[in-house]
Amino acid sequence: MKRRECLAAIQAELSGCAVVTIMGAVAAELHGLGHRPSFFYLQHAMGLAPSIGLGIALSQPERRVVVLDGDGSLLMNLGGLTTLAREAPGNLTHIVFDNASFVSIGGYPTATSHGADLAAVARAAGIGTARTVTTLDEFSAAARAAIASAELTCLVAKVEADAVTSFAMDLHLLENRFEFARSLRRQ
Repeated sequence: MKRRECLAAIQAELSGCAVVTIMGAVAAELHGLGHRPSFFYLQHAMGLAPSIGLGIALSQPERRVVVLDGDGSLLMNLGGLTTLAREAPGNLTHIVFDNASFVSIGGYPTATSHGADLAAVARAAGIGTARTVTTLDEFSAAARAAIASAELTCLVAKVEADAVTSFAMDLHLLENRFEFARSLRRQ
């Protein structure tokens, strides 16, 4: 399945959520589908999207928070899974797009290309609801259920290692930072 198709499938569900995403292909594709002030494209902080999302989820427990991550980024900070598990905010959904490569920087293989199972790692870290999906229908149903759920969920979506045609966004990232902060102040 393709990452962009997955993002398009849940675009409507993201409308009421604070969304924290890694830079690279995930950010470019999400932005291309339609930017919202509540979308934060995390720049120069590989591995930290779940930590930022956790802070928002804990400080605003009434707000749904969705973290859009990649396998390479998550592998940079696996310890973040244990912190997520310890705090277990029911308003946070962690979606990991696993393409088994660092596609945004040249396609070098990640540990998942050699058998590492990120959903199993999340469960071993203490996240009770963590699973892997491999089809768009499976992803759509699981992501919608996770976003609506009152339980911390980690959803690993096995996607193709396809690069985006352009990483350009018509949004200055400094403005994104201020815009996102303003959206968090609104209820």
